[in-house]
Amino acid sequence: MKIRILSYNIHKGFTIGNTDFILEQIRNAMREVNADVLFLQEVLGDHNDDRCRIPDWETAIQFEYLADSVWPHFAYGKNAIYSEGHHGNAILSKFPIVDWSNRLISTNRFEQRGLLKVRVQIPQLGREMILANTHLDLTQGGRDQQAKTIIEDLKKEAETPWVLLGDFNDWNRKISKRIESELNVQEAFKTLHGKYPLTFPSMFPVLSLDRVFLNKMKAIRAVTLKDGHWRKMSDHLPLLVEMELAD
Repeated sequence: MKIRILSYNIHKGFTIGNTDFILEQIRNAMREVNADVLFLQEVLGDHNDDRCRIPDWETAIQFEYLADSVWPHFAYGKNAIYSEGHHGNAILSKFPIVDWSNRLISTNRFEQRGLLKVRVQIPQLGREMILANTHLDLTQGGRDQQAKTIIEDLKKEAETPWVLLGDFNDWNRKISKRIESELNVQEAFKTLHGKYPLTFPSMFPVLSLDRVFLNKMKAIRAVTLKDGHWRKMSDHLPLLVEMELAD
């Protein structure tokens, strides 16, 4: 059985430069991909700003709007909280969620980060799988601390198939090599193409920020979605990975 997953920093539903609110276009594009699981970063969980004059702003609870009728099971990790609302990471799944947790991994007061982890049941395989979604700091020191926490967490799950993915801000590749080494796992895109994916900025990607790490899973396909409308939506390109259980 192949499992199809998509990782995407949706930039709160705005285009690069925050010029246009395009959450509906993002939803339509993701539905065309028809992944089994969506891993989303920078998702608004709520936003109540009377100064906002954006049409259709009632979609501010974005994970519910994006999941509607396609991904019946979802979890949202509230990380950044402010007077108008909050945002964080979300996982939208076609597979039933058995349990979930959101672990705060912030290292400074300017960046609120979390590790959203869910356990899903794969009925077709008769077994469970762990899905972990995160968004790491802009600073190297912060990423180092967060990587340590994540590695310690997932070491406890070594015998369970899992995926760890998201926006790692790992432009210098230091965190990725550490995760691969200490958890004895592979990054999906690098495994198939020999290099990490270029995902930022979306109009002309020159930095490799996003990752998909697999434990007891085998990557079959890994691509950045960079054609047509994908370049004009978020400031990141999404990663699409197809995988199956490793032998």
